[in-house]
Amino acid sequence: MTTSAPTATPTPTATPTPTPTPTATRIDPAILYWGTPVVLVSTLNEDGSANLAPISSAFWLGHTATLGFGLASHSLANLRRTGECVLNLPGPGQVDAVDRLALTTGAPQPNSWKLANGYRHVRDKFRHAGLIPADSDLVAPPRVAECPVAMEAQVRVVHVTDHALVQAEVVAVHVDPGLRVPGRPNRVDPDAWRPLIMSFQRFYGLGGEVHPSRLAGIDEEAYR
Repeated sequence: MTTSAPTATPTPTATPTPTPTPTATRIDPAILYWGTPVVLVSTLNEDGSANLAPISSAFWLGHTATLGFGLASHSLANLRRTGECVLNLPGPGQVDAVDRLALTTGAPQPNSWKLANGYRHVRDKFRHAGLIPADSDLVAPPRVAECPVAMEAQVRVVHVTDHALVQAEVVAVHVDPGLRVPGRPNRVDPDAWRPLIMSFQRFYGLGGEVHPSRLAGIDEEAYR
């Protein structure tokens, strides 16, 4: 009796994975402002008056804030001296006040870069911006009463590269009552919180651009 050989099961043919067509172009941008919340940093000057400066180089891990400053920043000098600040987070409703602070410095003698790019000394930043200072609980610098979020913070360490990276511990958080989740007094409702965002020197909300930016008048290449 003749036995036929078993028929081999055909191996499925793998569908070739298409090779993606490269679409990205390598560039060399002068700044990397990909979009972060605007922070109004309040500090104290040597004479005890309040300084207020907008930055957008900031992020948080736990209760530690990491803030970026230029090495000649007046706010950085205040932070090094006092070790305290308030990180005020404006919403789109405060964009006019934030933009009025652009191209101003608390330094009585602005450095050559700032002078060349149109900065000028303003002693009373709160008044200049039309904002109201409010007492803080645990630190000496004031909060911005109009900002829906304010975080009192104490400097823990300053790292110096080509900029200064300030790590500060948030020791108290103040929020507008409308930002809290109902029934959860210590939880922020992300649907209610609408930060003011700066992306490549321009102002945005969680949508389109909300206001022209004076800072955008400085050529990005000036930051190299």
